[in-house]
Amino acid sequence: MSKLQNPVQMAVIGAAHGIKGELRVKTFTGEPMALADYGPLYARDGRAFQIVDIRPANTVVVVRFKGISDRNAAEALAGTELFVDRSVLPDDAEEDEFYHADLVGLEVRDDTGAVLGKVVAVHNFGGGDILDVTLGGRKGVLIPFTQAAVPQVSIADGFVRVDPVAAGLVEDEEGDAPRDEDFDPKGRPRGPRDAGGNR
Repeated sequence: MSKLQNPVQMAVIGAAHGIKGELRVKTFTGEPMALADYGPLYARDGRAFQIVDIRPANTVVVVRFKGISDRNAAEALAGTELFVDRSVLPDDAEEDEFYHADLVGLEVRDDTGAVLGKVVAVHNFGGGDILDVTLGGRKGVLIPFTQAAVPQVSIADGFVRVDPVAAGLVEDEEGDAPRDEDFDPKGRPRGPRDAGGNR
């Protein structure tokens, strides 16, 4: 991605929509329609994509890019990740707000400071933000991004501190691991900022 010094993923292209080159696009902006507000979007290989038209469609947006005018050209773009440079994003985060891109790659530490693993992705399946973490040999351990489970985030020092019990990594003293129904995503005071700078 030669054109971007500090890339932040904004969206990923999905399936073709219709026969005129439109595409379904999953955005990582707080307001999906805001994807058009950041200027050209770039693929990893440096290709630039300019949005000509955008409209909402359920959980995605339908986009027409300049130069993509038929279904075959659209289908060839499926799975393409789209980025902008960090410099075009707002930098007015509050103390407990973070861009997803800033969290990916951080070490995961416990209360003693021991390194448990690394954040590999941030997901939101509709119930709140979740850190996807590799812990030792285990891959894909999901930790709710709440104040209880992740009491400390230090971007500058390159780590997040987790509470193993609240994060569901170990059983609590009564022998009960936290249950899904105990997770209240609306009760968290912090949340990652998406690529558009929104929570």
